[in-house]
Amino acid sequence: MISLLCVNTNHMKFAIISDIHDNLANLEKFLYWAKENGIESVICCGDVASSETLTMLAKSFAGHIYLVRGNAELYTEAEARSTRDFPNLEYLGRIGRIEIGGRKIGICHEPFLIEKVIEAGDCEIVFYGHTHKPWIEEKDSFITANPGTLGGVLYKASFAVWDSKSGEIGLKILEQL
Repeated sequence: MISLLCVNTNHMKFAIISDIHDNLANLEKFLYWAKENGIESVICCGDVASSETLTMLAKSFAGHIYLVRGNAELYTEAEARSTRDFPNLEYLGRIGRIEIGGRKIGICHEPFLIEKVIEAGDCEIVFYGHTHKPWIEEKDSFITANPGTLGGVLYKASFAVWDSKSGEIGLKILEQL
C-alpha cells in the first residue's frame, strides 16, 4: 500500500523536475528561475544522482520538496530520509502520493510504476520521469506528465510547472528562460 501525504494548502505553484543526473549548472539555473517565479514547492521524480546534488537541491530551495527515488541514485535511503539536515525534504520512497487542496497526485520515476500509483488511489495526475522526454497526456480521468530531464541528457533540459488551483500544467525548456 502507498500512503497518502496530505499537504495543508489550497493553492500552490509547483515545479516538477526529474533526471538531474548531477548537472549542477542546470540545477542552479532552475533554482534561480524557481525563486524569481514564485515556485513554492518542488516535486522531484527521481534520478537526482549523488548526495551532493541532493544536498544542493535541499539547501538551495526554501520551499518543500517531495522526492521519489529513481533508478540511478547514488545517495542512500538514509541520506534521503534524514530530516535533520533537510527539514524541507519529504522522501516518499519509490512511489508517492500527495493530496493538495483535495487533489490526489501520484509520483514515481519509471513509467511501469504508473499503474501501481493509479491502482493505489484516485489520482488526478501522475508525475513521472526516467524517459527524459517531456510529455503531458490526458486520458480517461487522469493526466500523466513527465517534466523531462533537468540534466539535459538525450533531450533539452526541461521541467514542468503545475498550478494546484487551476490545474494547469506547462512544460519549460531551461535554455529558453
